[in-house]
Amino acid sequence: MTRNALITGASRGLGRALAGALAADGWRLVLTARGAEDLEKAAAELGHAAVTALPGDVADPGHRDRLAEAAAALGGLDLLVNNASGLGPTPLPKLADYPVRELLDLFSVNVLAPLALLQLTLPGLRARRGAVVNISSDAAVEAYEGWGGYGATKAALDQISNVLAVEEPDVAVWWLDPGEMNTRMLADAIGPGEAGGAPAPETVVPTVLRLLAERPGSGRVVHVNERSE
Repeated sequence: MTRNALITGASRGLGRALAGALAADGWRLVLTARGAEDLEKAAAELGHAAVTALPGDVADPGHRDRLAEAAAALGGLDLLVNNASGLGPTPLPKLADYPVRELLDLFSVNVLAPLALLQLTLPGLRARRGAVVNISSDAAVEAYEGWGGYGATKAALDQISNVLAVEEPDVAVWWLDPGEMNTRMLADAIGPGEAGGAPAPETVVPTVLRLLAERPGSGRVVHVNERSE
């Protein structure tokens, strides 16, 4: 049976790397990201793979509806990857100075959008006994100065995942901490020089593929990356 996946934040970083691996394995993909040009380039690099690329913002309800319609047209999802994420204001502010309006926006992207997209696609995931991978962070469980806003959103996503795993026993739910990766987001947070020493997003893909192949019980998964010198 052909397998179907929806990956958000698929134009670069981990989302793009995972899309490449799944396409090479014959998956049909629905990909989304805010940047249309980057998304189209990422989809084109997948060659003749069955890819539907829909640029847009996952915080937009209308865009989420379009993604859900595309997933339903495939017959439902075997995998939903909530990878799209915002960082919040930079330089990263202390909580005492955090603009509440921007924190609300960050929760909208990092917490409410994944939940809403999950709600729309859950019937198909149930029917196909599919899986959900929510991309988390060590900032969800550790106290790092300046990371309070972002970390709070990831902690909330972790708990949503935790409860979902109990409520939906036929759907595998993993919330994955990929560790530091050399991505634009990390560069925005700590600077491109420091971020350049982190492992590439491609190094995390085998962990996701192992989850799909072995289907362990739902739970928090930590991918341990060694920083290069």
